[in-house]
Amino acid sequence: MSLIVLVILALLGIRSCQISQRNSALMSYANNVTSLIQGSSGISQNFFDVLTGAKASSSSTGASSVQSALNQARDRAAQQLSTAQGLDVPGEVSSAQHDLLLALRMRADGIGNVASSIQQALTGDRVAINAIAAEMARLYASDAIYKDYAAPEIASALHGAGIAVGGSNGVQIAQQQFVPDVRWLDPTFVAQQLQVGYGSSGGKVAPGTHGHALSSVSVGGATLQTGVTSTITAGQAPTFTLNFTNTGQNSESNVVCKVSAVSTNGTTVSGQTTLPHTSAGQSYSCQVTLASAPPTGSAQITATIEPVPAEKNTQNNTQTFQVIFR
Repeated sequence: MSLIVLVILALLGIRSCQISQRNSALMSYANNVTSLIQGSSGISQNFFDVLTGAKASSSSTGASSVQSALNQARDRAAQQLSTAQGLDVPGEVSSAQHDLLLALRMRADGIGNVASSIQQALTGDRVAINAIAAEMARLYASDAIYKDYAAPEIASALHGAGIAVGGSNGVQIAQQQFVPDVRWLDPTFVAQQLQVGYGSSGGKVAPGTHGHALSSVSVGGATLQTGVTSTITAGQAPTFTLNFTNTGQNSESNVVCKVSAVSTNGTTVSGQTTLPHTSAGQSYSCQVTLASAPPTGSAQITATIEPVPAEKNTQNNTQTFQVIFR
């Protein structure tokens, strides 16, 4: 046998080996992804079982247990994301890997955010229920990213390598989705599943006391003091932190925090931010950045937690301070 023939056969052998290794890597990746998605389906079942059974545990202690169970689901989803980040990814499926990681990250984030809102939602709080429905939209979007992008990209790469997909002998690509029913994106459906009322943001104000008390204001890490002139760096728009407590007997929605700086030359610069909701007896902080940098010189700072409907005592909503911008 001539040397040329031997070389050709050797090259063909090397090529065949390379193809075999590539195909093996692609099939291994596809199998790993299927395993992850099937595991995610298990997390989904547990997640929605907890939500639909949450009302039975809606006492203060029980609600905390519900949140703990949802936090555990979030941790499992985060571990899945970590596992996916460590996969051996052939170049042919790099785009699929990007979409897979995005979908799994959205699931971990969505579960965690639902967990943060569940205790308030179990009281029938409209804002918290809306927040859960919004996170369901995130979870549903993760389904679209996986099923409409990642999975087809994996299938395309397998087909391109001549590997059968599906059927009795082909590589299986998981098609499970996380959100079992698109109605979970509807706040009224969420409330029904949680077995709580979906309160109205308008109409009659809930009975009991309402309101907030502003306790302190800080800027640049320094707490402002009434009767003491503080110095604030000029030339930049400062951010103020307002610390306050819901002193009423009710949850409140869309709580507005405001700060204004009135300089001795008459210039006024202000800013505001809104917290989606506060719970009775709980403390909060909000950050308010002024719209622009106040002029150098003396100014009066006024920080306010805007009164909510039916709030009777508004004397503790506002604090004023003397400052110098320089």
